[in-house]
Amino acid sequence: MSLQLSPQAHVKLKRPSAIYTKSISLITSAICATFVSTAASAVQVPPSEQLVLRDIQKQISAERLKQDVTKLVSFGTRHTLSETKSDSRGIGAARRWIKTEFEKISAECGGCLEVVYQKRTFSGETRIPNPTEVVNVLAIQRGKTDPNRYIVMSGDIDSRVSDPLDFTSDSPGANDNATGVAGAIEAARVLSQYKFDGTIVYAALSGEEQGLFGGKIMADIAKQENWRVEAVINNDMIGNIEGINGVINNTTARVFSEGVRVVETPEEARLRRFTGGEVDSPSRNVARYIDKVADDYIPNLDVMMVYRLDRFRRGGHHRPFNEVGFPAVRIMETNEHYDRQHQDLRTENGREYGDVLAGVDFDFNAKLTSLNAVTMASMAWAPAPPANVQIKGAVQPSTTLSWQKPTGKMAENLAGYRIHWRLTTEPTWTKSQYVGDVSEFTLENIVIDNYFFGVSSVAKDGFESPVVFPGPAGSFGGYN
Repeated sequence: MSLQLSPQAHVKLKRPSAIYTKSISLITSAICATFVSTAASAVQVPPSEQLVLRDIQKQISAERLKQDVTKLVSFGTRHTLSETKSDSRGIGAARRWIKTEFEKISAECGGCLEVVYQKRTFSGETRIPNPTEVVNVLAIQRGKTDPNRYIVMSGDIDSRVSDPLDFTSDSPGANDNATGVAGAIEAARVLSQYKFDGTIVYAALSGEEQGLFGGKIMADIAKQENWRVEAVINNDMIGNIEGINGVINNTTARVFSEGVRVVETPEEARLRRFTGGEVDSPSRNVARYIDKVADDYIPNLDVMMVYRLDRFRRGGHHRPFNEVGFPAVRIMETNEHYDRQHQDLRTENGREYGDVLAGVDFDFNAKLTSLNAVTMASMAWAPAPPANVQIKGAVQPSTTLSWQKPTGKMAENLAGYRIHWRLTTEPTWTKSQYVGDVSEFTLENIVIDNYFFGVSSVAKDGFESPVVFPGPAGSFGGYN
């Protein structure tokens, strides 16, 4: 609105009369009323920063992690085929100690954790030739409004030396992967002080070095029990800062994620070919979520998103979850030291081999553990990712996205939705607009051909879900 004044009016402004002053007052009141009315009708955007996440980050203790890693190393070997009856040596003693630690944490929070074993016997495998019981230890913290939505942090109990079938030699497994298990225990200690909307699982998995068997057990059970898995964050080697390449770096971490869902059907692949989604699987958008958490809440940590399932021709315990269709990623150090992985303890030509305590930086271990804890808390406090996200706008000047909203208790903390878009060559979401509690929105004069798009759910207190790319390529599933 503009106010046009005649030359005479300008003169009057120098010497305002009572009548003119009253007229200006009325006009000003009308303008202000218009602005107030507009502001009242505007969408109220939830807060963008969550101070409680900073509190969680600060509570992760490097000293407690050191104590737990040291205890796990003290069992001598945690090889999947090792001793199970002893109280002081072998994988049996290690998993019983882990279970006891989870039970202690649960007692401190009034029984807030369900501590369980998952078991299955394998035999006739290349690395499990004889019948061997593979046992996972899980602590489950149930969500209050959406308990069938699961966010999982995992680490691997087992260790190995040069020969994958040598289950008697000492195999400390300090970094690989006592750091990941200790991280899951420490995250449970801190997050069990809070209540969340979604369910958080702290998982110590077995049989990783023998063929990812613990992950297969858990993924199969989650599938059979119809879990809605929002994310599996696999932590495998999160304590080493010195690489075989001579680089020493405690300020970066890698997150590996698959680009295309392995369970994609031929029909879905054809749709993806014409609409995009090669770099927007739910796993890839979980990786972007972790990257943003690091930027916003973890001091001196930069996440390197690696657009690959895992390291070149290697594997980890997130893969069994990907193979049944669940979003899953791997967090680990940036610079690996191969002399400290899968090696007999020895010194050759002055060069030390073996995965011992001296190779672990516990401040770095705490940094990556805090990345997990803050990520899981943020996801679990956020609403579920939007379901059935669709997009249209071919040969049109604008782009329209639509999605399905949750109902009942799942919607209790929902404020609305945020639409995201980015250039097709950009790795992370760069533009967004909060659109309120709607199930469809049109971005005017934003051409669908030039960008990738997605939608996230936003809680009343500002916590936000991962971004969901439209169509089956990016779907996190429904609201079962």
